Amino acid sequence: MEQHSQSINKVIVRPLQMADYNQLAQSFKRVYSDGSDVFWTKEQIEKLLTIFPEGQVVTVVDNKIVGCALSIIVDYDRVKNDHTYADVTGKETFNTHNPKGNILYGIEVFIHPDYRGLRLARRMYEYRKELCESLNLKAIMFGGRIPNYHKYADTMRPKEYIDKVRKKEIYDPVLTFQLSNDFHVRKVMTNYLPNDEESKHYATLLQWDNIYYQPKPEIISTKTTVRVGLVQWQMRPYQSLNDVFEQVEFFVDAVSDYKSDFILFPEYFNAPLMAKFNDKSESEAIRELAKYTDEMRKRFIELAISYNINIITGSMPQIREDGLYNVGFLCRRDGSYETYEKIHITPDEAKSWGLSGGKMVQTFETDCAKIGILICYDVEFPELSRIMGNQGMQILFVPFLTDTQNAYSRVKVCAHARAIENECFVVIAGSVGNLPRVHNMDIQYAQSGVFTPCDFGFPTDGMRAEATPNTEMILVSDVDLNLLNELHTYGSVRNLKDRRNDLYEIRLKNKK
Repeated sequence: MEQHSQSINKVIVRPLQMADYNQLAQSFKRVYSDGSDVFWTKEQIEKLLTIFPEGQVVTVVDNKIVGCALSIIVDYDRVKNDHTYADVTGKETFNTHNPKGNILYGIEVFIHPDYRGLRLARRMYEYRKELCESLNLKAIMFGGRIPNYHKYADTMRPKEYIDKVRKKEIYDPVLTFQLSNDFHVRKVMTNYLPNDEESKHYATLLQWDNIYYQPKPEIISTKTTVRVGLVQWQMRPYQSLNDVFEQVEFFVDAVSDYKSDFILFPEYFNAPLMAKFNDKSESEAIRELAKYTDEMRKRFIELAISYNINIITGSMPQIREDGLYNVGFLCRRDGSYETYEKIHITPDEAKSWGLSGGKMVQTFETDCAKIGILICYDVEFPELSRIMGNQGMQILFVPFLTDTQNAYSRVKVCAHARAIENECFVVIAGSVGNLPRVHNMDIQYAQSGVFTPCDFGFPTDGMRAEATPNTEMILVSDVDLNLLNELHTYGSVRNLKDRRNDLYEIRLKNKK
């Protein structure tokens, strides 16, 4: 313990502040056996302090920050079984934080190497326990490494290793400490931290139970109805981005007045702005349009916050280092956002504009449903929505742009099929009208709508609501998520449950 020979006068545990970041970042690293460094960015710390400030603390020794503990709140059902660190943290975006959850989930505990062995981490765990009790949370949980397991992996399985650590026959620097701190091992998880070679990719799901926890009385009338708003957008000339957003805000205001949870805009609804670039080639004009994308995202985020509504921004072109993509943004009403991409590019998009297909296929957590988003042509590929269905998607949103009625019919029929085969709601929104002064965007045809599975409890034709064809309007409709739960278990047919996984599967290939 020679490194501790210097006198220590004062140790305190206090809330983390943004002003601490520069000092913290100097030692804030987790180094694994493969040599990779993992550290928290300033933006990530800022996000944690915004959503859950009381869950973030530091240990200070003689005015020097030597440790920290970070945490979020999640629901017990989310973490009671196998999960990964990426799952529970939303790939370290912390969009999984749920203030209404009942589990304090630890995402980081760190002590500077020079100050280990002084039981400083125990002080932060005591703080967590007090926080758990004061917030009336059920338990503290987290995934714990077993870094000495690699020494015994050839001779014993994780369960035997954990038993021997519990009996003090084997010492593990992490698990031994946790067990002595009143945590118990709930189960063993695999691939919790993919790069944790020392633990051989295993982790323990650790839990400390709050004996003072008082379950909140169940509210029988829990709201499960989600209200969606669709914009059937009229293509018309616009002179500037301000003109476009005057119309956008009009629709957001109108839909939010009906207390909607979501508003969906169509694909390429900002195409009228290309009219001023008619002197350029089609590929040059679309790249000029892409220069508006960052500003549009910023304005949509502001509207989502101001009008308290989740906005799905349709789609727009985005220039990246490796090409031009068709993307959109889920702008949540809490101010966070995520990007989605068009995976399959139509022959015309490739030929006229030189677009590239994206690679992200994922579902998104929101405050009222788990959703998927597919841009137009993508809904005609059932593999994508099936992957999302496997992830628990409840509502699929499809912004589209079609020029003729037969093109629209492809989107409509496929969207309805996705609702049936994935036992979910599907919401589609497109543009109408014409743009004679914009090359490659002359005419549009659309009839926006909300599709459902076809079973008892749903409309017999699977059509929840439908707009008037080729007319500018909004469409507002309620969807009941409870009906999906009943369908999954008691449906006349059960497309999800009855799949022959012993014969076939659909999965994403790993992308490096």
